[in-house]
Amino acid sequence: MAKTDVILIKKVDGLGGEADQATVAAGYARNYLIPQGYAIPLTNANKRRVDSLRERRQKRESEELAHAKELESSLSRLVLNIKVKTGEDGRMFGSVTSQVIADELMSQFELELDRRKIQLPEAIKTAGEHLIEIRLHADVTAKLKVQIEGSVPMPTAAE
Repeated sequence: MAKTDVILIKKVDGLGGEADQATVAAGYARNYLIPQGYAIPLTNANKRRVDSLRERRQKRESEELAHAKELESSLSRLVLNIKVKTGEDGRMFGSVTSQVIADELMSQFELELDRRKIQLPEAIKTAGEHLIEIRLHADVTAKLKVQIEGSVPMPTAAE
């Protein structure tokens, strides 16, 4: 099978990021990567474009990192309140998933966050306070307090 070298001009999952050189099947490059604008053929003229692509990538990544650190500091001070239906024992009917948390962040704080960035080992099924992890960047992870309030009050130790 024929292989060809290309320079990626956009991030492609499984291949690399902007300004990376990749060796791919000739048909994949010719029929998908180049027409979609994800890559350009590796030629002497295009090698000169790599420097400008690398500078643009480095600038974008540093801006993303700065934005993620700023968002981390603001998320650590927030407490997200979610009201759910619960039974007598404090267990919920259903569960709180990462999609519910993302929707509540949007409605309460007007903060749009992709649900895939919210790291839940499993769905939350009990009322109370939970500390969840949000992966904002490869190097930045934020902690968010989520307060789950049930429709039936939690029993106290005196009862």
